[in-house]
Amino acid sequence: MPLPELASVDGGILPTNAARVSASDDGLLRGDGVFEVIRLYGGKPFALEEHLDRLERSAAALELPVERGRFEEEIAALLAEFGEHEAQLRLVVTRGGRRLAFTEKLPPYAGKPTVTLAAVTYSPSVILNGVKSLSYAANMEATRIAKARGAEEAVLVRPDGIVLEAPTSTVFWVSGGVLRTPALDAGILASITRDRIVRELEVEEGLYPLEDLLGAEEAFLASTVREVQAVSAVNETDLPECPGARTAEAAEAFKTVLANEMQVST
Repeated sequence: MPLPELASVDGGILPTNAARVSASDDGLLRGDGVFEVIRLYGGKPFALEEHLDRLERSAAALELPVERGRFEEEIAALLAEFGEHEAQLRLVVTRGGRRLAFTEKLPPYAGKPTVTLAAVTYSPSVILNGVKSLSYAANMEATRIAKARGAEEAVLVRPDGIVLEAPTSTVFWVSGGVLRTPALDAGILASITRDRIVRELEVEEGLYPLEDLLGAEEAFLASTVREVQAVSAVNETDLPECPGARTAEAAEAFKTVLANEMQVST
């Protein structure tokens, strides 16, 4: 049975390809809006409340009103009609006042065991730091640059050489036996999956140069959609361990989190 692709636009449910926003909406014209992407396990959203909390924080940073109560009702109605499928849910609030929720197929990289990275220089915006705004063109271009260099995904690096994150996920690596990840004040998003891993494991957070990642014993990306995905190479240099013991530990820890929070069978 094909995966249904449904959308809720201000509460009305329809096929995604029939959903519309006004051409004059600044969410379209200027990328002025916020979004979240949430993984669905058997049609159930992972950490929905925390994703909505972050959506509200992002919207507040842009002085964008969000009718959370109504949005929650619309999301519940959409998921009730969607059924028990493995997919992802995208939430969007635009400057034009539209609330959109729509289901999507998981991207191809979601099921891949490994990924290769290429470093791409990126300067975080002070105003948009930590905000999941619709202005994501720079992140998507970073991925295209990485692919042109022969990698599958980018790892963003500040002009001063400090490692940030991948365009849509957090990066972790092991250096000298220590599991590390960039600190939030480096200029990265407060990832919900990152939070779970940091909570479950012993992780050192700080400001680390690219050279530290390049010399890592192992590394992995973590996100709602990727879960825990081992990194096999950075800048065409193979990492010694893929997947390594700490990557396997993180994957198992996140699997346990899912089992506890979603009653997903392990």
